[in-house]
Amino acid sequence: MSHTVHPYSHRLGIIRDWKSRWFLVDRSYRTALKGDLIIREFLQKELRANYIGGLDIERSQKIFRVIIKTSRPGMLIGKSGDGVVKLREKILKILRKNKVEVKGQELKVDIEEVRSPESNAAIAAMMVAESLEKRLPFRRVMKQTIEKVMANREVKGIRVRLGGRLGGAEIARTEELKKGQIPLQTLRADIDFAREKAHMTYGDIGIKVWIYKGEIFKKDQTK
Repeated sequence: MSHTVHPYSHRLGIIRDWKSRWFLVDRSYRTALKGDLIIREFLQKELRANYIGGLDIERSQKIFRVIIKTSRPGMLIGKSGDGVVKLREKILKILRKNKVEVKGQELKVDIEEVRSPESNAAIAAMMVAESLEKRLPFRRVMKQTIEKVMANREVKGIRVRLGGRLGGAEIARTEELKKGQIPLQTLRADIDFAREKAHMTYGDIGIKVWIYKGEIFKKDQTK
């Protein structure tokens, strides 16, 4: 029997790099991992409306860097960088609250712009969640999202799956729409995957999005 594997972890070390990159000397692995999880959970809640396409964390001996990838960098940065300063203070506050110390490391928050948001699975999933929360019909939302994503030249295939009390029905079910190709078993296939939840009055609806952008060969990989 085969097992369902996360498309990102399935390709780690082949065409994907780790989302947390550390160089730790004489520091607790447990504390660093706890800090990473707290920051990710906090930022995903705090910046939910800002269309976050990815969160990377880098740790070295002197610098602790949080890289936020978003399609709305202006909203995050704010006037003369005020937004980044406030966000940095909030991160430090929540780390102190959870008794996670950042000893001898300077916390830096970097904002990176996502050039083509339609081809990013996390942003596409967020667009679906936003539309569902506005009470739009789920089938129309799925079709519109697929058409919008497939209009991008980079994208060769997309699959969207919704699960829960769709349309407010009493019994939960799953619905799926697919366009193009999604080769999940091909390791060099560049597949972006994301999960999101739409918070409805009658419960959450789970959203999964797979986006296929072609194959990556060694000569195409940027180091």
